[in-house]
Amino acid sequence: MMYRFTLILFAATLVFAQEERPRASEPPQKPVPPESSVTTKHELALGGKTFKYTATAGTLLIRDDEDRPNASVFYVAYAADDVADLKTRPVTFLFNGGPGSASLWLHMGSVGPVRVITASPEATGPGPYQVLPNEHSLLDKSDVVFIDAVGTGYSRPVGRAAEKDFAGVDQDIRAFARFIERYVSVNQRWNSPKYLIGESYGTLRSAGLAAALENDGISLNGIVLVSSILNYGVRQPGTDNVFIGNLPSYAAIAWQHNKLAKKPVDLKKYLDEVRAFARGPYAEALAQGHDLPAAQFDTVAAKVAAYTGLRAQYVKDSNLRIDPSRFRKELLREEHLILGRYDARFEGTDVDAAGDSPGYDPSSTGITGAYVSALHDYLSRELKYQTQDTYRPRGANLSQNWDWHHRPPSAGGPAAGPGRAQLQPWVGADLADAIRKNPRLKVLSVNGYYDLATPFFLTETDLSHMLLEPKLRKNVEFTYYPSGHMIYLNIDALKQFKADLAAFYDSTR
Repeated sequence: MMYRFTLILFAATLVFAQEERPRASEPPQKPVPPESSVTTKHELALGGKTFKYTATAGTLLIRDDEDRPNASVFYVAYAADDVADLKTRPVTFLFNGGPGSASLWLHMGSVGPVRVITASPEATGPGPYQVLPNEHSLLDKSDVVFIDAVGTGYSRPVGRAAEKDFAGVDQDIRAFARFIERYVSVNQRWNSPKYLIGESYGTLRSAGLAAALENDGISLNGIVLVSSILNYGVRQPGTDNVFIGNLPSYAAIAWQHNKLAKKPVDLKKYLDEVRAFARGPYAEALAQGHDLPAAQFDTVAAKVAAYTGLRAQYVKDSNLRIDPSRFRKELLREEHLILGRYDARFEGTDVDAAGDSPGYDPSSTGITGAYVSALHDYLSRELKYQTQDTYRPRGANLSQNWDWHHRPPSAGGPAAGPGRAQLQPWVGADLADAIRKNPRLKVLSVNGYYDLATPFFLTETDLSHMLLEPKLRKNVEFTYYPSGHMIYLNIDALKQFKADLAAFYDSTR
């Protein structure tokens, strides 16, 4: 009898041990840190008034479908003091893209209460760098919360979660939705007006978030799409949409660098002409592929050359299809200069003047040192945030391992396939779904003329294909600036951007 009891006890102990032991496919258990924050008090002069505000740098925990903590998300929030009623005070959530980028670019350059000074469009060079009060901050209109995606900044997976659990279109949207819901709960902001400002891939996230939050009971007042990428399918080989979409940006850049035979005075009017050519004769020529008649080929090549500042023979040798990296190398080849991808106002020199593509992006290298160094110093010195973790401006290998599948809302329409997973995301269906369900949702599309990462004509095309009814189309507005991907690198553009944001926020209340 004692022998049987011992066997049963041993078996029960073994089963219990096996249940406690992590499965081979699960990552090891990581510590779940407590939510924490550090607050500091500040003042900012805006529009002749002094704003007192509180800065909060900290982390919040988000949870998985089984209600287990799976990520500690880092954020920096700026909230106005002495607000009588939080129901009247908007809160705006901001984030960069990548995918796999932290929010330091928007945080340190756009509409927060401080900004780092750069020499743009020249290379800024080494420190020390200046971080000054931002006279173009959005704080007079809204509290602002900058969020770092999991795997970037100080945001990390916790518990059984791994970075791969957040490295995907829908996984990322879900994580941001849960953070926003957690933030508004902790800070009692459920009844405040709510906005999103996303840049680059952050615009794709914003469009997906609009639908996800709407379905979770959070109706947004407004979304600001800064330098948009809404459709990754446009890059598929064998299609010509990306070449059509790039052409007006090439024309704007050629105009900026005085490479046109006769420079038009009015850039806006000139680009309207280029748009008409791009969607008309140019698109018709590309659609014929190698069956394009020789005479038409020559005519279109000459016109493309005239609009882009390139040689007609170069356009012909490229089969009328100019790759952005080649354009950046070719336009100023005679001067032995290359152009920036994010912002073609930036110029640089290359090791090989005869190559077909630039060796680097001077609009990225020209500012990265300033932004990264300034953020580290600002967080520790001014916001008093201390940690042993390493701040990651970019998540290691996140973009390389990204899961690009996306399941749009069930109301996505026949082109999206109702509820059917897309192999490459097009989030126009998500954004349109959110607007149809919340007809008061307004969208501001913000575009730089000299941006070759997310050309403005492609954005216009994507947003015009949401198939909205006429009464809802006015919900989408467009603004344009003499800048690149990061609008705020041109201080004159930043000033106008803030004015446009102020008008947009007023229109959504």
